[in-house]
Amino acid sequence: MSAAKLMDYDKALELFEPVIGLEVHVELNTRTKMFSSAGNPANEEFHAAAPNTLIAPVDLGLPGSMPVVNREAVLSSISLGLALGCSIAPASRFARKNYFYPDLGKNYQISQYDEPIAFEGAVEVELEDGEIITVPIERAHMEEDAGKLTHVGGSAGRIQGASSSLVDYNRAGVPLVEIVTKPIFGTEHRAPEIAKAYLGTIRDIARSLGISEARMERGNIRCDANVSLRPRGAEKLGTRTETKNVNSMRSVERAVRYEIRRQAVILSEGGTITQETRHWHEDTGETSPGRPKSDADDYRYFPEPDLLPVAPSNELIESLRAKLPEGPAAKRRRLKGEWGFTDLEFQDVANGGLVDAVEATIAAGATPAAARKWWTGEIARTANAQGREAADLVSAEHVAALQKLVDEGTLTDKLARQVLEGVIAGEGTPQDVIDARGLAVVSDDGALIAAIDEALQSQPDVMAKIQAGKVQAAGAIIGAVMKAMKGQADAARVRELILERAGA
Repeated sequence: MSAAKLMDYDKALELFEPVIGLEVHVELNTRTKMFSSAGNPANEEFHAAAPNTLIAPVDLGLPGSMPVVNREAVLSSISLGLALGCSIAPASRFARKNYFYPDLGKNYQISQYDEPIAFEGAVEVELEDGEIITVPIERAHMEEDAGKLTHVGGSAGRIQGASSSLVDYNRAGVPLVEIVTKPIFGTEHRAPEIAKAYLGTIRDIARSLGISEARMERGNIRCDANVSLRPRGAEKLGTRTETKNVNSMRSVERAVRYEIRRQAVILSEGGTITQETRHWHEDTGETSPGRPKSDADDYRYFPEPDLLPVAPSNELIESLRAKLPEGPAAKRRRLKGEWGFTDLEFQDVANGGLVDAVEATIAAGATPAAARKWWTGEIARTANAQGREAADLVSAEHVAALQKLVDEGTLTDKLARQVLEGVIAGEGTPQDVIDARGLAVVSDDGALIAAIDEALQSQPDVMAKIQAGKVQAAGAIIGAVMKAMKGQADAARVRELILERAGA
């Protein structure tokens, strides 16, 4: 794939106005699939199942098999629609979306077309500097996921050059909610940032509702990013491209920025944009052509004859509305005030996706400052180095217990970092690691005094300096004692004992 010509981003924004639209697919964590009784791999309990073990006749499209709607998936979809500020349809219908699906046994997808479960909403999105943007929602509709193809013999698992493809039907039939925004105008130079923040907001909403594992690296949430440009002052929208299945906030930001720069070159040279899907390549930071983008008519939608319309009662809708949690933007504003964080301190927590972890650690007994220190410091650095989610490394309860040991004087900060390393390595609770590694602070004054006297004997001039008023000279003895005690002494207590010995 040859590299495309790109225009400088600021120059592109001088010439063209970007208009973006985002389609986000949220996998629901129901116990079973959308239309069958097979286990749902989007549920934590089943996600590591062997290929083609979570399947039922409906998922394979076997003759005579009939779909049955998953009630829990419908309730989750309604809750998500309400959280997005949408109206809930008094009746919505499933439809067949006809398309060549090599990873769907029946060769069509059961989705919703002109009668979605939720429509006409809006969601507040908070950017990194605290600015609030309102993103308009066109619809949120229910559908089933496709299976997964693994291409063999090609490069990097791509179909190009592959000799064969393997299909895993485990994911076929997983319940999805697809959230479609209206065109988002006025984003200007912040278009990539808004796309990133919006995806993060959808993730936070799904997590707060408890309807999805919302793990982007597992594909629980995926984003199709639509980008078009129009010349400054023009009213007609430009031709859009749709970059498919982007599954991280950083990647959707990069993909939108890349498409703006790529399209700007083509348009500035008098070319035209092809309406098409495009693939995002994380390794190169580029998009490549997929297929010409189909319009709705090309899918030959028609009502699913084997399913009745979904008609939730007003009482059901209102009962779900009453259970909605606080919105992500409002929650962040409240927590920032309660925790007493500065704008920069809270941005570090929020931008790292650590709000829930910090909140849970505070609930477990740590102070806000201590919780922030651990999560945005040592834990975040370890997660980045290992390419993992910070919350997967250690529990909030263990972090709070670790800080309590520091507060009690059982551990110094340096020792606590070693204990954290052991906890992350799977060696047990903080106390388990302390016991196994022998990392507790030496609190026996007798042992400390013995180490101090030995250090003073090797540096006899230090005592005279301290007694002469040069208290800072005690640092040399403190360092020697800490080395002798392998870092397991309280430096402040060592200093006190040195000064006592010197009569200072």
